[in-house]
Amino acid sequence: MMIIKNINIVDSQQNIRCDIRVENGLIAEVGEHIQGTPCLDFASHDYYLVPAFTDLHAHFRDPGFTYKEDVVSGSRAAVRGGYTAVNLMPNTQPVCSNLSIKSDVEKRVEATGLVFANQTLSMTKDLAGCDISHLRALAPQQVLFVSDDGKGVADDEVMAEIFQICKEKQIVIMSHAEDSRYSKTDMRQAENSMTFRDLELCKKYGARLHFCHVSTIEAITAIAEAKLQGVPVTCEVTPHHLSATGVQGNHYRVNPPLRDSRDVEALIAAIQNGVVDAIATDHAPHTTDDKNNGAAGISGIETAFALCYTHLVKTGAITLSQLIRLMSETPSQMMNLNKGKIQVGKMADFAVVELNTPYHIHADSFFSKGKNTPFNGWSVLGQVIYTIKEGKIVYGR
Repeated sequence: MMIIKNINIVDSQQNIRCDIRVENGLIAEVGEHIQGTPCLDFASHDYYLVPAFTDLHAHFRDPGFTYKEDVVSGSRAAVRGGYTAVNLMPNTQPVCSNLSIKSDVEKRVEATGLVFANQTLSMTKDLAGCDISHLRALAPQQVLFVSDDGKGVADDEVMAEIFQICKEKQIVIMSHAEDSRYSKTDMRQAENSMTFRDLELCKKYGARLHFCHVSTIEAITAIAEAKLQGVPVTCEVTPHHLSATGVQGNHYRVNPPLRDSRDVEALIAAIQNGVVDAIATDHAPHTTDDKNNGAAGISGIETAFALCYTHLVKTGAITLSQLIRLMSETPSQMMNLNKGKIQVGKMADFAVVELNTPYHIHADSFFSKGKNTPFNGWSVLGQVIYTIKEGKIVYGR
C-alpha cells in the first residue's frame, strides 16, 4: 500500500488538493484525510501530482545502436522525464520487422522495472519500402502500430496495400510523412506531399492513420480538414517543434526540421482547437560524433514536460489539464493502457512535479546516453521530482 498526502492533483478533468491511496498497483481511493501511514506527505511542498506521461514516439536504439541508447538508459531517461510508458520505433538493427524482435525488446524493457514499452513493427520489411509479407502474416490486432519511422513509404501501390491490410487487421498506421523526392531540396514539400497522399489513402481505405511529428501549417490544416470530414486520422506534435524555430540562429538538425514561427503558431492553434491528439517526444539520442556528422534528432524525453509547461501553459496558450490530456490521457488511450487519469481503478502511475521554481536544462546531467539537445542552458519551469509506477517510486530527485 502507498498513501500520498496533501498533494495538488491535476488531470484532464480535475484540479484538487487531497490524498491518494494505492493498493496492488492501482488507485484505490482519492479524497481528503485518508487514514494510514503515508509513504509521501507533501504538506510542506506546493507540488503537483499528475498522471505519468505516455510517449507515443521514442527511440531506445536497441538492438543494434546501443552506443546511442539502450533499454536501460532509455528507461531511466523516461522516468526522469515523468514517463512510465513508451512506444518504440522500429528503425533498429536489425529492423523490428518480426514478432520475435518485438517480444525481445518488450521483455527486456519490462525487466528494468521502470516503464512499459510497446515495440512498433515496421510497415515494410527492413524499412526497404517494398516487402510487406510480414504484415500479411499477422493475426488481427496482433500489433498496435506499424511504422517505417525515419522514412516514408515512397511506392504508392505498396502504401495502398498497407492501408488495406491494416484496415482488415485493425492496426494503426504511424506515418513519417516525408516524400523522398523532395528531401534534399524542400523538406516542407516533402512533409506536405506525403501528408496529402496518406490522407487520400486513409479516405479511400478507412484504416486508422496517425501522423507522427506534424510540423507544417499546411500539413496540420489538411489533417484538421480531414477530421471534419470524419476521416479516421490522429496526429502528434513534438515539444521541440512547439518551442523553437529554424530561424533566429537556431539551425539544430531534426527531421522534420524546425520550422518558421507561423508553423509554430499553427500547431499551437491546432492544440487549442482540439486537432492535435498528443504531444510525443520523438526522443532520438545520438553521440556527439553522430550529431557532428549530420545525424538528425533530439534527446527529448527528459525535457518534454518542462518545455511544454513553459511554452504552452505558462504563456496561457492552454491549461495544465489540457497538457495532461495531450501527454498522458490520450496517448495512454491510444496504447490501450489503463492509465492517464487520476481515478479509482486506474494504474497508480504518477509524476510529481514542481511548477514554480525556474531551473536550467543541463544536457550533461541527462540519464540518456544522448546529450544532443538545442535546449541546453535554457531556463524552464516544470521539474519532475518523483515518478511513480504502479505505486512504486521509480525516480526521485
